[in-house]
Amino acid sequence: MDKFLLPVDDDLPMNNWGQWTEIKLFYLERYINIFETSMKDKWSTRNYIDLLAGSGKNTINNSKVILGSPLIALTTPYPFTHYYFVDIDKKNINSLITRCNHSQYNINVNIYWEDCNIIVDQIINSIKSSNVNSLNLAFLDPRGLELQWNTIKKLASTPKMDLIIYYPQMGLTRYIKTAYQSDAPTSVDNFFGTDEWRNIYQQCQNRSILNAELINLYRKQLQNIGYKYIFQGNEDLQSSPLITNTKRNPLYRLIFASKHTLGHDFWKKAILKDPYGQRHFDL
Repeated sequence: MDKFLLPVDDDLPMNNWGQWTEIKLFYLERYINIFETSMKDKWSTRNYIDLLAGSGKNTINNSKVILGSPLIALTTPYPFTHYYFVDIDKKNINSLITRCNHSQYNINVNIYWEDCNIIVDQIINSIKSSNVNSLNLAFLDPRGLELQWNTIKKLASTPKMDLIIYYPQMGLTRYIKTAYQSDAPTSVDNFFGTDEWRNIYQQCQNRSILNAELINLYRKQLQNIGYKYIFQGNEDLQSSPLITNTKRNPLYRLIFASKHTLGHDFWKKAILKDPYGQRHFDL
């Protein structure tokens, strides 16, 4: 395989992150492999949407090179039929275009240099305009709170759209007090798509309880737009892996949403083991 599609230095810019990024992408890759292996012969059209795609490759602690989410999806053993990659950073887009150009499936790749909350309408219209039934997976991996709830709602308007969402727990913890003190709509309001988080913040002084209630609010919002969730206390939280930093401080969770129970079965298989082979979720 071409070096531009392998986890090696190809002399193009890469984003540098901590080890937690490798864990996140491990779960994504497992889900994509399960998803595509199971669905490739059942759905002739399968779209992968990556609204905050990055450059296609990452370094971990300025050393180890790993594939980013778009190249993980593009190099999976059973590729999707169509790809939609978005990033607002021009340098990321230029690197991603070059890397994707080396794939035999590049003709099926659509790349946008744009704010994901703006371009999502065009992507959804493109998917719907084909007039064919499609199976869709969107990976939503913001660096902070830039992913707006209206974007989630627009993706959900496509009947068969599974979502893997980066839920920025640490970012919310750091910013929510400032947002609460503002009367004007904030990025937190846009993220949740409701101001109910304000009542939760007012009532929950304990940080761990606050985080759990905010996550439940986000999931209830997903329920309201057609995604199936059965709330079962701690077991339900375990289905959203918590990723921490080297000091064991919570960074974020991965929230999975599907309108079909089969999607949830796939997700449970994907997160059954962590990157170190340990089975620590009783699902």
